[in-house]
Amino acid sequence: MAQSSRAAEQQSSRAAEQQSSISLNKKDYNYLSKNNFGRIIRLIVDKEYRFNVADKLGLTKFMSDEKYLKHVFKMRMGYDLNLDNPKTFNEKLNWLKLHDRNPEYTRMVDKYEVKKYVAEKIGAKYVIPLLGVYNNFDEINFDEMPEQFILKCTHDSGGFVICRDKKNFDVEAARAMLTKHLKINYYLGKREWVYKNIKPRIIAEKYIDTLGKPESIEYKLTCFNGVAKLITICKGIAHTDFDKRTNDHYDRDLNPLKWYAYYKNSPVPVQPPKEIHEIIALSEKLAAGIPQVRVDSYLIDGKVYFGEMTFYTHAGMIEFNPPEWDEILGSWIELPKLK
Repeated sequence: MAQSSRAAEQQSSRAAEQQSSISLNKKDYNYLSKNNFGRIIRLIVDKEYRFNVADKLGLTKFMSDEKYLKHVFKMRMGYDLNLDNPKTFNEKLNWLKLHDRNPEYTRMVDKYEVKKYVAEKIGAKYVIPLLGVYNNFDEINFDEMPEQFILKCTHDSGGFVICRDKKNFDVEAARAMLTKHLKINYYLGKREWVYKNIKPRIIAEKYIDTLGKPESIEYKLTCFNGVAKLITICKGIAHTDFDKRTNDHYDRDLNPLKWYAYYKNSPVPVQPPKEIHEIIALSEKLAAGIPQVRVDSYLIDGKVYFGEMTFYTHAGMIEFNPPEWDEILGSWIELPKLK
């Protein structure tokens, strides 16, 4: 396959960015560390650093979604975000953030509400049992919890703790972690619109023994207009260092696809299980009528369980290796017509 000029641009050096002027008050400078001359100098001369500091301080929340995405995309990817004629996978995901805003998508990514959606679409037997839902950590009655369980925030990614032994469970560490995540506005991070109107809560789920271990496996199926064209089998611990997990990619016919993004392929590829056709069928039912969405599942003792739905993998700012896969996967997305 010929490498496109757009993909080649991802390998090139970053072009000069438009100067942005951001003023910081005395309180803001304390964030940079008091009397830290090096950071102050960097703040003055490094535009990217200055933007990241402003972003951390919440000063960028007043930018429009389009302006913000164009700025961050250029910093992260090294080329301009083309929203007028998007071609790559990354460009189209960001176009969808701005132009495909079906309110039902919010329900699909809310880790509490999606359980009802999945039960309606494919059946409650595929839903990991819910133990409780809470507005804050203090509402959780640990005396009523089983010996093993999982706690998750409903509105973000990575906000979860696993309890394998309640007697040795660090409640205070869990409180600190989940309370911190409840305060995160996940939408503002990369303007992932689907998370904007989720009510931040905590859910407790039945413990699943295959999570959070080096041998843990997840099945992530990226569906395009309801068809699962990309099957990714993840092995290892999620939300951790890239060298602690591998991703193996297959097409719908289970032919291996040789590319990676962050998580490299396994030295010995993880083969699709015999239940993969069931996983494909269930994922396509959940993804029906959606231009692009990823459906994650687990396989436990031969039984399929739904994990989550993701509309913008890596926020639509993925570094593909080799880079031409950005445009290959982008060609699989048929964008809806603007009304």
